[in-house]
Amino acid sequence: MTTLGLIGAGHLGSQVARLAVRNGYRVVVSNSRGPETLTGLVAELGDNARAATPKEAACAGDIVIVSIPLTALSSLPVDELVGKIVIDTNNYYPQRDGHMEALDNETSTVSELLQAHLPESRVVKAFNHVVAADLTADNRDAGSPERRALIVAGHDPSAREVVASLIDVFGFDALDIGPLEEGWRIQRDTPGYGASLDLFGLRNALAEAIRYRDM
Repeated sequence: MTTLGLIGAGHLGSQVARLAVRNGYRVVVSNSRGPETLTGLVAELGDNARAATPKEAACAGDIVIVSIPLTALSSLPVDELVGKIVIDTNNYYPQRDGHMEALDNETSTVSELLQAHLPESRVVKAFNHVVAADLTADNRDAGSPERRALIVAGHDPSAREVVASLIDVFGFDALDIGPLEEGWRIQRDTPGYGASLDLFGLRNALAEAIRYRDM
């Protein structure tokens, strides 16, 4: 049984955990406040879930999902994530995160910053452009004409394939958009961000995206 480690168990992280246990995965959830604050979520998730520290979740996860404030990226464990697929769900909001020069001038993206912090991990961008509640409301069986699409981006093609398969199991079509730097096409304020789109619609939205500096 595949184990998903979750570092961050807020709105999005907890929704990913719910989808995971519903689809036969084991989950280890963590946050910055300690395992004792996650007893309610773990009780809801059932026998295939347990609470842990971020380091423990990183060690336990075959795949690790990161859903934390950008200001906390430097606190992520590094050694425990070597060689692992790390899914980055994060977005940049200057009013929340404070201004970050590399993101303001668009010389980097959120996921590239995470990859720089985790140089020996395989970072994949996913789940960043969907409202948390939609993860358990919009999922559909494969082949459904109403099936929503979600992107994957990452430098490692095999890691993108693994995360695309996870997205499919969760009830969404996956659209591979290539390396991490392409993630700017689905950042906040772009046409695809937050929109419920099928594969065709999401491709069009990505093509219509423009840089912040050009808005």
